[in-house]
Amino acid sequence: MPLKKTIRRNSLPLIGRSWEKASWALVVAGVSPLPLAAQSLEEVVISATRSEQRSFDAPAAISVVDRDTIQNAGPQINLSESLNRVPGLTILNRQNYAQDLQLSIRGFGARTPFGIRGIRLMIDGIPATTPDGQGQGSSVSLPSTERIEVLRGPLALMYGNSSGGVIQAFTRDAPEVPEFTAQAYTGSFDMRRTAWQYAGRIGDYGLVADYSTFDTNGYRDNSKTQRTQFNGKLSFNPNDQTQVNVVFNQFDMPLAQDPLGLTAQQLAINPQIAGTNAVSASVRKITSQNQIGSAMTYTLDADRSLTARAYYGVRENLQYQATSAWVGLNRDYYGTGLQYNEKTSLAGRPVRLAAGYEFDYSTERRQGGTATNGQQTPGSLTRNEDNRSQNSDFFVQATTLAADNISVVTGVRSSTVSFASQDYIPTPVDGSGSVTYRATSPVLGLTYHATDRLNLYANYGKGFETPTLAEVAYIDNGVSTPTAKFNPSLRAASSRHYEIGAKWLPSKTSRVDLTAYQIDSRDEIVVAYGGSGPTSYKNAPGTQRRGLELSATNWLTPHVSALLSSSWIDANFTQAYTSSTGNVAAGNKMPGIPQHFVFSELLWSSQAMGGGRRAAMLGTRAGFELVSAGRLYANDTNADSAPGYNAFNAKVSQGWALGNNLLTAYARVDNLADKRYVGSVIVNQSSGQFYEPAPGRNWTLGLRFAMPM
Repeated sequence: MPLKKTIRRNSLPLIGRSWEKASWALVVAGVSPLPLAAQSLEEVVISATRSEQRSFDAPAAISVVDRDTIQNAGPQINLSESLNRVPGLTILNRQNYAQDLQLSIRGFGARTPFGIRGIRLMIDGIPATTPDGQGQGSSVSLPSTERIEVLRGPLALMYGNSSGGVIQAFTRDAPEVPEFTAQAYTGSFDMRRTAWQYAGRIGDYGLVADYSTFDTNGYRDNSKTQRTQFNGKLSFNPNDQTQVNVVFNQFDMPLAQDPLGLTAQQLAINPQIAGTNAVSASVRKITSQNQIGSAMTYTLDADRSLTARAYYGVRENLQYQATSAWVGLNRDYYGTGLQYNEKTSLAGRPVRLAAGYEFDYSTERRQGGTATNGQQTPGSLTRNEDNRSQNSDFFVQATTLAADNISVVTGVRSSTVSFASQDYIPTPVDGSGSVTYRATSPVLGLTYHATDRLNLYANYGKGFETPTLAEVAYIDNGVSTPTAKFNPSLRAASSRHYEIGAKWLPSKTSRVDLTAYQIDSRDEIVVAYGGSGPTSYKNAPGTQRRGLELSATNWLTPHVSALLSSSWIDANFTQAYTSSTGNVAAGNKMPGIPQHFVFSELLWSSQAMGGGRRAAMLGTRAGFELVSAGRLYANDTNADSAPGYNAFNAKVSQGWALGNNLLTAYARVDNLADKRYVGSVIVNQSSGQFYEPAPGRNWTLGLRFAMPM
């Protein structure tokens, strides 16, 4: 049997490509290029098939952002710094740390007024998304993150209660030679950022620990923020068959002022002012979170392994609203999971099998009352209840070669998600209630390995998305402020996903990925009433998303690289319905979703590619970026919107070798043309305070010192 055919039958990650031919093929879409010597087939992704696989061969739209990109994209405060280069993902920095980033994948998650929803967020294999589908981007400690995988499309549905996609962050492994790193940044709006990290091995134990601080006065009035974060990862091998990682994360944000949104009139007068009552009511959020988790992989033999995970966390959140009210959420959450992986064969064909069970549980005490001048009014408790959510899911997924150049991935996930609320103030309205959602999510995909340089794939999946606990906390009364009562009538959204794509390597130094998709949803969860306080939700009868995603990267010369990430989406309501903002016609655009988003970068390096990672960090780098976004509709009726924009950014860095130490200086200017534009919108805001303006021209300076120990 020829060697090429043997590899195809027995090594799914290579799919007929020899190591020699494929050694240049890992130019991952969406990643700032590194010298080729720094790239190898050892860099793999796991999100698509739950087992290690080359990005080029993964049968899905998946992008990887590596450590080099994260480190050079900014001060490592927000995911938006580096993930804006991932096609299909729109991540908007709202200049509002009280509400987190506005992150959506293929339009899912765009409606949320705070946090991340509709997207599964994981850190080192441990969920950072609660069972109801709600997560916080600030949970990711970027200074110690080695890489971030973003999985889009039908295969992401294998991760359960999310329709948009999966974002997985991985903490770096401890190096053999211990290293101490210190970073410091300063910038516009009195921004200050520091980060300290130790990474190394102590005997049989590997340790990565970092502590970071951040504070800013903010671009707008009433947007001052202070926060600190610690992230630690301990790795060890009790025996030759077992690998254990223990991860601890602590996040403390004692102050995050909320500038709220602006009306069109306020925006025209001064985009830096705070929204109505933001200052007088001292609108702000106070948050702390502690989480510990462990993942253990036990290798049964060369072809079989077991992975188990368990985690526990607490999160406290206190928010003062513009309506002279306060809301407190104290959450405890935990979970466990078990996954079995096996390499086997079926009818003489290799098969990779993954099967498992996941259980996650969250309980929170929700309290609320009136506030005076931004302080709780004594004896004003108007809400006091326990809210609970949990999921219990089984899944199985298999990847095989149906023919020498056709691979198949298929799987199914059975999910049960339950909510319950116990109201301790049952008068005048009893807010108690419960509801259970059940769904089966099948996926099927085919990949045609046309040549060593071209893969074509097609995927189908059926997904679902439950409301979050925050979304069932209020009932829309159709007239005014929502009623504070558990809403069991809100249905889970269901969706059908269709995707085709191509991955092409035109040369040894370039790669192009192209994906087209259509998503048909029923019972899409939309904002019914959104004020400066409570927000209620309802189901829209039907929506459709159609889109294209293109990413391309190329070394134009040994010193110059170019990157393009482009997304186009047509997201609309397919059936008419009535909302609090009026009658929504079929064909209206879904709000909060820019109709196109483009990130492009031209990068020059004084170091020619091929010199290795350390050489790439020396010398001078200079880059020029273009960020372009389309129109943002602010409500379902499409009566209000923000125009699109084009923004230009520039960056430069210089690295020096000081013996074995490395010193790097960074400088960055965003919005070079000082353009005024709206960065994001608050969907269906009832007072017309839709608009969250982006800052004008702003700058960042930084230093990084790395010292082997």
